[in-house]
Amino acid sequence: MKIYVSLMSVLLITLSLIGCSGEKRSPLETSIYNADNDKIGTATFTEQPEGVQIKLKVEGLEQGMHGVAIHEFPKCEAPEFKSAGNHFNPLSKEHGLMNPQGAHAGDLPNVEADPSGMIDVKLMLPEAKLKEDQMSLLRKEGTSIVIQSGPDDGMSQPAGNSGERVACGKITLDADQDETSDPTEPDKKQKKN
Repeated sequence: MKIYVSLMSVLLITLSLIGCSGEKRSPLETSIYNADNDKIGTATFTEQPEGVQIKLKVEGLEQGMHGVAIHEFPKCEAPEFKSAGNHFNPLSKEHGLMNPQGAHAGDLPNVEADPSGMIDVKLMLPEAKLKEDQMSLLRKEGTSIVIQSGPDDGMSQPAGNSGERVACGKITLDADQDETSDPTEPDKKQKKN
């Protein structure tokens, strides 16, 4: 009986320590900001067996096709967002979803903003993870998601000739602690920064 109680105590303590030290990685929501530092939407990352699904919901973009990619640093310094670095590419591949020597792990298909400037789409990053791993979007300090002004051509080096960076969101463990209200949710009152 003593052995049983001791084993149960060890098990409960272990489970509580895992619960306390565990970091919630999925789903993970990050805010997307434009060059004026206005929140224009969100990206929600959910780990699945086939990769990381991204639910991207943003507004205020120019109508038409836009390149979108995961970048190597969790930095979004407006207005140019160059602080986000290059595309997330831990396997050192060539850029482009249509490139036989590619693609970067952070390359994503183009997305289309409707006439009102809204994007509401689900995307998949097949090689990525949120758990600790070489392919984790949260390795080191994290990464970022960047939206471009034009479409990615799927081949050009180093990043698809897709124009200026127009929006950015940091992908970090504490990204979902941003309490700025989401403009894509009209029933929620906007908070001032």
